Amino acid sequence: MALTSVAAAAGPLEQSARHLLWFLAAFGSLTSTVFFGMVMVAIRRYLRASRRLQAEIQDTPAVLLPPVTILKPVHGMEPRLEVTLESFFRQDYPDFEIIFGARSRDNEALVVVERLRAKYPEVRTQVVISGEPSWPNAKVFSLAKMIASSDNEYLVISDSDVLVGPDFLRHVMPPLLNPKVGMVTCLYQGIPDSGLWSQLEALGMSVEMPAGVMVAEMVDGMRFALGAAMAVRRDAIEAIGGMRETADFYSDDFVMGHLVAEAGFQVVLSHYKVGHVLAVRSLRRTFGDQLRWMKSTRYSRPWGHVGSGLTYAMPFGLLALLLGLGHPSLYYGVALLVLACLNRTLLSVIVGWGILRDPRSLWLCWLYPLRDLLGFCTWIGSFTGNRFFWRGETYEFGVDGRIAPVHRSLEFLRERVPQAHD
Repeated sequence: MALTSVAAAAGPLEQSARHLLWFLAAFGSLTSTVFFGMVMVAIRRYLRASRRLQAEIQDTPAVLLPPVTILKPVHGMEPRLEVTLESFFRQDYPDFEIIFGARSRDNEALVVVERLRAKYPEVRTQVVISGEPSWPNAKVFSLAKMIASSDNEYLVISDSDVLVGPDFLRHVMPPLLNPKVGMVTCLYQGIPDSGLWSQLEALGMSVEMPAGVMVAEMVDGMRFALGAAMAVRRDAIEAIGGMRETADFYSDDFVMGHLVAEAGFQVVLSHYKVGHVLAVRSLRRTFGDQLRWMKSTRYSRPWGHVGSGLTYAMPFGLLALLLGLGHPSLYYGVALLVLACLNRTLLSVIVGWGILRDPRSLWLCWLYPLRDLLGFCTWIGSFTGNRFFWRGETYEFGVDGRIAPVHRSLEFLRERVPQAHD
């Protein structure tokens, strides 16, 4: 009799759980569709602003363009490193220099740097050896030393795996002539190597990332920056207290843009797009890198990160399909799955191709629903643990997204300032 009572009670509980899951599938499908609509509105806003920027740039005489220092931290060999670094040597700009930063002379990337310095002797260059970092973020530690070695007021900070056209500086520098503008940052598209996981990661960079950036700019203004390429004036850096203020964070680019905006400067999202070159990588490596970014967002913007789970479409469409299997509600499950696939496919075409002009987002748009599903799995994974692996070292996330190295010597706590130039 007890077993009968348990079975009788299980029926309504199972039905309630089923209704709750159906509600979740329908609600998630609705929120992802609303997000798609917000992206469409944000695109119109971005395109209008881009047209205004382009008109202003065309009206800027070359004689007004200021001298610029390009800051390039390097960390070992990377795919197509010579191609990406050379694209900065080939700038069609009246006055610029490039400063490369490395932790030690043994850095393999410096071999490529020296080869390019010999190929382009007319381009002023320096190499700054920072030594072992005494700040949690080794890249920021190196950048501080690189900035100190330059006398220019206008700086461009760019990762070593970024590819640009010869007109890059000509497009990103003019907005900084306005004293109210403290920083200019750029969207970027993924440039994959061969392999499925590299293709999927590149799709995310060309679709998911710019879609989120444009919506965030529409909702809250541009109060952050994207680390692939940032142009900034020295007075804006000084206004935030210097690079040291970003050295405790993994997402130093995001924090730097936020601090510049908090200091009263405008952060401009440029119309110019750059490329981010990816390597052939396994699923484990790809997932690990994306998980690191997701965890950073979880700690630095916890509520926004939680809400971002409702912008995915495929998990809710699949949930609806699974709930409908073997039931009369299968029709609704199929309908929600088709809606999710259509949502993500259109997002790939409209954002990736329409905004970034990434051809892969057009002819691989059918793959983007899979990328959306993997992104959701990464989002789920971001709520597990606080450790991450980055460039050969293990770190822990702390309060507000601050990081601390786990296995680096405690000497990092001391302010050591070794520096060498050539």
